[in-house]
Amino acid sequence: MKKEGRKQGGGKVKWLVAAFLAVLLLYFLIQAIRCVHGLHEAEKKLESYELKQADLSYGAVTYVDAGEGEVILSVHGIFGGYDQAYDSVKNRIDKNRLLAPSRFGYLGSDVKGSGGPKEQAAAFCEFLDYLDVDQVFVLATSAGATPAIRFALDYPDRVKGLILFCSVMPLSEKPAGYLDYQAPPEPLLSDYAMYLISPLMPSLMGLPASTVKSIQPVSERKGGVILDGRLTNPDMERNFDAYPIEELKAPVLILHSEDDPVASFEKVKNVRHRFPNLTLLSFPDGGHMMTGHGEEIDEALDAFIEEHQ
Repeated sequence: MKKEGRKQGGGKVKWLVAAFLAVLLLYFLIQAIRCVHGLHEAEKKLESYELKQADLSYGAVTYVDAGEGEVILSVHGIFGGYDQAYDSVKNRIDKNRLLAPSRFGYLGSDVKGSGGPKEQAAAFCEFLDYLDVDQVFVLATSAGATPAIRFALDYPDRVKGLILFCSVMPLSEKPAGYLDYQAPPEPLLSDYAMYLISPLMPSLMGLPASTVKSIQPVSERKGGVILDGRLTNPDMERNFDAYPIEELKAPVLILHSEDDPVASFEKVKNVRHRFPNLTLLSFPDGGHMMTGHGEEIDEALDAFIEEHQ
């Protein structure tokens, strides 16, 4: 009887293991199909942009240049490119000239020097010279804030205003320590790997699982993600003293959700006293991209640009 019971128990374990492996295999297969379909749709979407290429001293910059009026230089975040940069401001195409370049290593843009924020700021300056644009409003989303702030500090005469759109913030004081690499691990930087972990994105990254669709093709963004992880994202911590926020000449507009799970609003509150000429508009909800507040954001941008143009 005991042997028979052990056999029955062992049979149940084997069945459970087999069922688990079957479910796991099915999950891998479903995500592979979704990945292939998503990549096809992403490539189609990228083909819809009217792209231009600037051949600068260090290489190429791929960008979108659309609209007329006061110029907004849109600086995208991690896993971005000209598509993310343009999409974040495209609703203003009837009001502004929108410059939306891919940053270093993203969607057709080369890398200057080490690729850090200081080089990115120098590249923005050369990019504007190439287009014969004297001054711009800089709108930075998420991780794009670091090179945007660097640009405003290094080239104050080129910046009419700095707009930090659900972005990372400088620190209120020098940190005791920081992470040397601030991005997803390199083995995860592929389309398929991102689809496999997409159900975990809400808990790991504070982003909806559907975000995976907007970051494809990962292969054409991977170089930029690694640069951001190694250099851009840690820079305001690593080189705290090189970011004298109190010396910013340009007026600053911060737009932020208080429930942002990626760029904490607590950091906005802690550092706002360092900005010498700050307008802060926050929303109680909306998440990382301030969803549902488009009209209020547009009105705030209208007022800010009109005041400082």
